[in-house]
Amino acid sequence: MARLNKKTVTAATPEAKDYFLWDDSIPAFAVRVWPSGRKVYVIHYRSGGRLRRYTIGQHGSPWTADLARDEAIRILARVHTGENPADKRSDDRKAMTVASFSRRFLDEYVDVHLKPRTRGEYRRSVELFIVPKFGSWRMADLSRAEVVEFHGSFRHIPYQANRTLGVLSKMFSLADLWGIRQDGVNPCRGVKRYREERRERFLTWDEYARLGGSLDEAAEDMPEAARAIRLLALTGCRLREIQTLQWAHVWLGEAELRLPDSKTGAKTVQLGTAAVDVLKATRRLPDNPYVITGRKAGEYLTDLQKPWRRIRKAAGLDGVRLHDLRHSFASDALEMGADLTMIGRMLGHSDIKTTSRYAHLKRENVKRSTDQVAQRISSALTDSRIQA
Repeated sequence: MARLNKKTVTAATPEAKDYFLWDDSIPAFAVRVWPSGRKVYVIHYRSGGRLRRYTIGQHGSPWTADLARDEAIRILARVHTGENPADKRSDDRKAMTVASFSRRFLDEYVDVHLKPRTRGEYRRSVELFIVPKFGSWRMADLSRAEVVEFHGSFRHIPYQANRTLGVLSKMFSLADLWGIRQDGVNPCRGVKRYREERRERFLTWDEYARLGGSLDEAAEDMPEAARAIRLLALTGCRLREIQTLQWAHVWLGEAELRLPDSKTGAKTVQLGTAAVDVLKATRRLPDNPYVITGRKAGEYLTDLQKPWRRIRKAAGLDGVRLHDLRHSFASDALEMGADLTMIGRMLGHSDIKTTSRYAHLKRENVKRSTDQVAQRISSALTDSRIQA
């Protein structure tokens, strides 16, 4: 038994099983210490002859020991008047609307756990699609039928419909975890996604030659954009990996990029000689940490799409996306004999399933090789008949 304060709570160390550290001034008030190290302020009280536990909040911002103790006093005062705070909280949670839950979802999950670009995609789905449709609905009332109808209303934009359904599904999972829905049912589960046609475009050697000429011309008036696009073609990196590349992550001696963060986490990108030569020829600015510098001091070039449209038009590559350079890199590696596992490592895929999308290209290589072998044997058989 000890008075709970910042010092005593911080000093509480996790054990093999969770335990309670009780406050000596308010016996019903405690901090629960989990084996994971998570610490949660709670109170215990009796209501209707049953022992109840009420969770005040997790230790840390905003809940300090002093604030949690003040909250415990207020809640226990309500208990003495005959109120059951746990039931009241349950009713409040059941009454939470999609709009109010969305604010909590964005603040406590999206902004805390997701990468900046993914945050933007989630916010787009929530603010442009989910809240306008369901904002005034209670989270507890939404059923699979409403979700199916909602998903179906965006059949004309199947990609966005599927992305929004995924965001809504995550919201329902958290609603269950946070006690706002208590039926254990995620109404998005089982809703059939629309088929998405993957766009696969691979540059031919002739197209590479035209692109190279266009990049040489563009280097005169937009050198940073031309350099970035050349590096994308030579490394197979994702757009943002090159766009935000810093010199601190470039190891020319080892011919590597050591990226502390990417779509799949930290990764190392091996560089070919051609990519190393591009980086060696790039001038480092003393006041800018980025390789591809922008117009503002200390910033990177934020827009590559506009210069890319101009460059691809000059090269006669209308419709080719910057991401297609990554696909082409993988395709060319397969054509040169690299297997899917190696391609996955080159591209920084965290799952071989992602790389397996290129398996059909591998089959084409096998088919072509099989045909070449058969043609050679056929020629030999023909030659033998002639000689006979």
